Amino acid sequence: MDNVWVEALETTAQVRARMSLQKSRNTQVELALRRALHAAGLRFRVHRRPVKGVRREADIVFGPARVAVFVDGCFWHGCPEHGTWPRRNADFWRTKIEGNRVRDADTDERLGQAGWLAVRVWEHESPWEAAERVRAVVEERRRRR
Repeated sequence: MDNVWVEALETTAQVRARMSLQKSRNTQVELALRRALHAAGLRFRVHRRPVKGVRREADIVFGPARVAVFVDGCFWHGCPEHGTWPRRNADFWRTKIEGNRVRDADTDERLGQAGWLAVRVWEHESPWEAAERVRAVVEERRRRR
C-alpha cells in the first residue's frame, strides 16, 4: 500500500497542543483490555510487529496462536457507530480517517496472508466482552496448532 500524504492543515496553537496530548499507545482503553485479558489467564506481548517485513505494530500479540489485537479509536478509525466527520478542515480529516481505514484493511490482509488473524476492538466496546471474544479466538487457534 502506498503511503497517503495529506497537506498540513491550518490550525491554532490550542488545537495543536490538544492533539499532541493524544496517546497512541498504552491508552486507558488498551490498558483496560490488557487487564481483562490477564485476568482471564492469557499472557501476551504488547506493541509488537507480528510479521517481519510488515511495518505494522499490533497493540497486543499472541505469538504462538498468531493473533494480533488492534484497539481502534472511534474517531481515528472511522467507527460506523461513533465516528464523526469534523467540519473544520473536513477534507484533511476525511482523507486522514479514510486512509487509516484503508491501512487497517491492508494490515488485516497482510497478516492473514502470513497466517495471522487480526482482531479489531473498538474503543467503545466493553473491555470484558472484548477480552472474552479475544480469549475465544486465541484458544480456538491454539487448539488447531
